[in-house]
Amino acid sequence: MPDQPLFESLEGLRGAGKSTIAPLLAAARGAVPVSTVPPLFQALRREVDARDNIEARMAFYLSALFTVTDEIRRHLVAGTPVVVDSYFARCLANHRAFGSRLRVTLPVDLPHPVTYNLVCAPGERQRRLHARDKPISRWDGRAEEVAEQITQAYAAFPMHRLDTTGLTPGQVVDTILTLTSQGGRHAHPQPVGAHPHVLPSVPRSPR
Repeated sequence: MPDQPLFESLEGLRGAGKSTIAPLLAAARGAVPVSTVPPLFQALRREVDARDNIEARMAFYLSALFTVTDEIRRHLVAGTPVVVDSYFARCLANHRAFGSRLRVTLPVDLPHPVTYNLVCAPGERQRRLHARDKPISRWDGRAEEVAEQITQAYAAFPMHRLDTTGLTPGQVVDTILTLTSQGGRHAHPQPVGAHPHVLPSVPRSPR
């Protein structure tokens, strides 16, 4: 039976390289790059992000992810690989760090991506952020305030850790291609989290 097409996700803090690496990785794979906030959600996204309700924001992003999962499934069934610049791990880890009290149970049949946790030295990550030419939302500011908690929350998810410090985007993509050629897992329906379907509380210290 032939291998199923790759489904790959990039995770990590702001400035780690997700949005830069995703289209390059997709091009290298011959994959479809899929936005995890689909176009029909964009206008409402601005409204939700302008408010201060953590639970409402988390519910919005979960809804966007469940909606785009249908598109991801269609591509995978058709034999087309998929790359996303974040998936459920980012939504759950960020909102847990922001203080959300929602306990989320994910369906067992979600497509399970091969996930890369992009990390970067703090100084370089801040330089990348300062070089960006796009507005900074209040939630971006909060993400910086709780960056350590987000990193700790990510520990609940199975991911390959890739340090992008000092590397060009092309070198990061080459590292990923080498990693998967040495035994990276292909897409198949399994729970997203390391623990059955539920993101645990943010640990007090890194695991």
